[in-house]
Amino acid sequence: MSSGKEHDKATLIISVPFGVSVGLFLGADLGILGGLSFLVGGLWLSPDLDTHSNSLKRWGFLKWMWWPYRKSIKHRSIFSHGPFIGTVLRTTYLMTWLILMLATLQLLGVIELIPIVQKLTNLIKNNPIQIFTVILGFESSAMLHLIKDGDPWLLK
Repeated sequence: MSSGKEHDKATLIISVPFGVSVGLFLGADLGILGGLSFLVGGLWLSPDLDTHSNSLKRWGFLKWMWWPYRKSIKHRSIFSHGPFIGTVLRTTYLMTWLILMLATLQLLGVIELIPIVQKLTNLIKNNPIQIFTVILGFESSAMLHLIKDGDPWLLK
């Protein structure tokens, strides 16, 4: 099992060839998006968000929002370290917080939620390859994490 520093170093190093590889197949702009998504996935959305990790600390004053996740997800379980399910769970959890924050802002009269939801829906519908690239970057960085940990979930 790797330390947090080793995970961070591997993420930083592998993000470049990952981005270049994506760029060779999908174009330079998507290669940059893929490399950046790999970095975000590895440094901020790590499978280790269920512990007091470097990735949790990077959330700064927003790290409090990961407290329910940390209390409900057992470390190295299929829900934190499982291929695909861990990434889906962490991104869904984060999107849930985003929706709650936007809904709160609407209740306070700061924003109108419907136009924002419509714009986000259109963004997703009109940019499927970009969304795929972001998901690929997130999941690939999680897979690197699992490989570095020698995770048994990859062997099942």
